[in-house]
Order: sequence, then C-alpha cells, then structure tokens
Amino acid sequence: MTNIIEGITIGGAGGAIAGLTVWIVKYIQEKSVECIHKRRIYRWLKENTSKEETFRSTRAIASWNNLTEDRVRYICSIDKRILLSTGKEDMWSLYEREARSVYEKRGI
Repeated sequence: MTNIIEGITIGGAGGAIAGLTVWIVKYIQEKSVECIHKRRIYRWLKENTSKEETFRSTRAIASWNNLTEDRVRYICSIDKRILLSTGKEDMWSLYEREARSVYEKRGI
C-alpha cells in the first residue's frame, strides 16, 4: 500500500513540475515574441514618420511589418513609446501634438 501512495505522490509532483515548466517556457516565449514585435514596429514608425506626417495607420503598420492588424493594435497599445491618436481613429505615432507640462510627461 505504501508503494502505491509513494507512486501517486511522485507522479503528482512530477506532473505538477512538468506543468509548471511548460507554463514558464510558454510565458517566456510569448514575452520574447512581444518584445521582438515592439522593437520592429517602433523602428518602422521611427523610419516612416516625421514631424510633418506624424501618424501612421494600423493597416499600414501591419502591412509593412507582416503582422495582423489586431496584433499591431495590441503591441502599439502596450508599448509606452507609441501613442494613439485622439482625433484620428486607428492611427499611431511616436510624436505628441503639443508639449505637456513637466508633471504630465511619461515616467514622472
């Protein structure tokens, strides 16, 4: 009887460790891909926007970076360096329209 209980305990612990390991590996992989996409979109926006043409559409970003529009919306919304237009729908930029006070800027 003790062998059965020991086997169940060892099997349960092994299964829990394996499940936790799979979850950790998946989490690290998702965050790595997210970081790669953030960098790709940021670089593209930096190269393809200027002070005159500050906003780019989600569709343009998705097309040039070979990503889906939903993925671009998600990545742009979580990247602190990329700003959503308040006047134009579905447009993203690296530049702010007007300077804010020192206390409203990001990171303060």
